[in-house]
Amino acid sequence: MGQKIIVFFVLFFTALSYGQTTRYVYETLVNPDSINLVSMKSERTFLDIKEGRSLFISENKLIRDSLFTALRSEMKENKKEEKDFSKQEGRKHFEPTFFEYFITKSIPDQKVYYYEKAAGKQIYYQEDRPVKWEVTNVVEKQNGYSAQKAVAEFGGRVWTGWFTKDIPLSDGPYKFSGLPGLIVKLEDDKGDYKFDLVKKIIVKNAFEEQINADAKQSTRVNFHGDKAALELEFGKNRNTMAGNNGGGNMNFGGGRHGGGMNGGGMKGGGHGGGGGMHRGGMGGENQSPSMSQGSSVDVPSFTGTAQNPIELK
Repeated sequence: MGQKIIVFFVLFFTALSYGQTTRYVYETLVNPDSINLVSMKSERTFLDIKEGRSLFISENKLIRDSLFTALRSEMKENKKEEKDFSKQEGRKHFEPTFFEYFITKSIPDQKVYYYEKAAGKQIYYQEDRPVKWEVTNVVEKQNGYSAQKAVAEFGGRVWTGWFTKDIPLSDGPYKFSGLPGLIVKLEDDKGDYKFDLVKKIIVKNAFEEQINADAKQSTRVNFHGDKAALELEFGKNRNTMAGNNGGGNMNFGGGRHGGGMNGGGMKGGGHGGGGGMHRGGMGGENQSPSMSQGSSVDVPSFTGTAQNPIELK
């Protein structure tokens, strides 16, 4: 009888943990302008861990994407046109984000994938540059943890990372991983980007970024060119459709399929293929899913600001 009870609780907690996501929350400071003197901007970013996979995403992007996904699902169920649904929902406002992308990692094999949107279509690549850390003997208290200092040059910046062996997870913010413990503090030598771990929470049924079935595979080297080609093609198609239909509201948002941390994207290590992150990180185009012209969804962006990308090369 006692053994049956033990087996029951083991199975129960195994099933419970299977549906849970461990979320590490980072307070992130960004200098939005490397030329003019401006104030640092603060935004929270998440590192979600589940079943050997991780997702790095900003809080503002996650909120926006999860709401758009819910709206699309409800519109599909109710079989209502998007423009009618948006009128019923009233005007919505989203906080801008400095991180118009998300990054997934396969933790055991240290594979890193970068995903963005261009002209309503998802485009991605696999990072092809490993982060080469120089681990020092310096140990200090950082964000409540006993942490060891490591330094690496990546993307045109020199980064200092502090990792703790108290959390034996080889991961961290953005594309950074490969240390014998979770990165609890990370900053670049120019003082433009700073990530500080502030808390750890357990999330049930966490929103998972989905990988589109028609996502375009690129490489880090070709990413800018492939993205520009998508935007050019989108512009031509839009002008052609507008001419054929005499204007009107067209939806170019692009749906989301499969994927996520449990789907075809993160579960299988993302999509195979080359390349890592481009110069993204600040502003860029408004890459949120469009709800249709004239909809009452307000998505601000940093397009008009001077850019200070997280990767300089």
